[in-house]
Amino acid sequence: MKPVRVLVVGLGNMGLSHARAYQAVDGFEIAGLCSRDIEKRADLVAEFPGAPLFSDFAKALAQLQPDAVAICTWPDTHATYAKMALNAGCHIFIEKPLADTVAEAEDILALARARHRKVYVGYILRVHPSWTKFVEIGRTLGKPLVMRMNLNQQSSGAQWETHKQLMKSISPIVDCGVHYVDVMCQVTGARPVRVHAIGARLTGEVHEDMYNYGCLQVAFDDGSVGWYEAGWGPMMSETAFFVKDMIGPKGCVSIAMDESKTASASVDSHTKTSALRLHHAELNGEGRFAKPDEILQMDDEPGHQELCNREQRAFLAAIRNDEDLTEHARGAVDSLRIALAADQSVRTAEVVRL
Repeated sequence: MKPVRVLVVGLGNMGLSHARAYQAVDGFEIAGLCSRDIEKRADLVAEFPGAPLFSDFAKALAQLQPDAVAICTWPDTHATYAKMALNAGCHIFIEKPLADTVAEAEDILALARARHRKVYVGYILRVHPSWTKFVEIGRTLGKPLVMRMNLNQQSSGAQWETHKQLMKSISPIVDCGVHYVDVMCQVTGARPVRVHAIGARLTGEVHEDMYNYGCLQVAFDDGSVGWYEAGWGPMMSETAFFVKDMIGPKGCVSIAMDESKTASASVDSHTKTSALRLHHAELNGEGRFAKPDEILQMDDEPGHQELCNREQRAFLAAIRNDEDLTEHARGAVDSLRIALAADQSVRTAEVVRL
């Protein structure tokens, strides 16, 4: 088969990782790279020799006529770029969140259906074997479920500059939260019914209407509940920054990670699991636990770049095999709806009913 020619727009942390994936995965060809600061990116010339470079997305799209576009730009450009790419006849890989609003997200998916193009959203945990196992075990714990998750990031230097740039258009509980509420939706298979959230602005370095710490609570129609918190900045704690567990009537499963051996701002720490700890709630005749906890070592523990490679292999398979991405798209919209409701709740101090 001919390779799928991809234009990558946005070449920060995620865009660069996805460009490397297109270079590594058989079946793709980099048609071009696009970034607003392309003239300053000598690193791209060295790493992707011969790849056409552009600073204007519309010009790159018209000139290259790629088969697919990878949209890895700041979140507030996602909807516009997605519609431009789809109208040009391209499949799209798009980093989360899919759009700024649920209505925009649904418009993108409707346009993709009309154009018979694929939309694959960058939910990296969906291709992580340890996280899929986490979801699988969570579904065996009975109902209702209590789900506790966070991802706080103590950032400084370039990482803090990136976070401040992100917060010009998106809050931490939306940007990172879509991943983890997506996990909650996968595990419960239930409909979210209400969301409540709180937030705090812990720095004068972000706009007065933005907050760099937030915590949401979501309730589902099967009685399950979950919380998620996210904070960015140099003031964040490195203690208990990575909590991921699910509790049901039959016990609980937790991601066990040695926080003393990693840093909260490290992209690899955001997906790393090390092991899963499975606790059984069953008691014996003496009122003691009938089974000891199980420690499930995760042998297949891919790093961040390999996870990006796996996402792109899944994107390629969807294009070549004409796979139905309806469930994938529904998950992206459902998780976005919850995260945006949380942002609304922070700003209005009200419970948002879905």
